[in-house]
Parts: sequence; C-alpha cells; structure tokens
Amino acid sequence: MSPDELRAEVERLHLAPLSADEFSERVARAVAELDGEEGESIAALIRWFRRRYPTPRERLAYTRRKHAEWTRKLGPPRPATQT
Repeated sequence: MSPDELRAEVERLHLAPLSADEFSERVARAVAELDGEEGESIAALIRWFRRRYPTPRERLAYTRRKHAEWTRKLGPPRPATQT
C-alpha cells in the first residue's frame, strides 16, 4: 500500500461514523488487549469518567471544554508535512 493509499484509508476510518454500540465494542476490545496494570488502570479511568460524567451530553460538554482549553494553550495545529 502506498503512503497516499494508507493516508486515504486512515482518513476513511477516522471519518466513518460509529454507532454507540460499535464504539463501546472497540474501546472494550482495545482495553482488553492491554496487559496487566496498564489495562486495569485505563479501565479504572473509564469507569471514573463515566461515573463523573454519566450522560453523553455531560461527556461531550467536558471534551468540548477541554479541547477549547488545550487549543488556547497550544495554539492552532500546524499542517502535517508530507514526506
């Protein structure tokens, strides 16, 4: 696969919509693949986050606040350079 084809595939996967169930399955699968303490730590963080922000609206509001905070601190993203 060429770099351009790989880039297009990554973009397609990144932009593809996911149902809530599909997203949950992917997260669970990714966490299950981690070993020992790392997997347990991430699972604990996810449980905490879901308790702290129990509704999708609260979770989205949190991520929007944090995204705005991070972009103010870091400035606008720079375009990726092609190699």
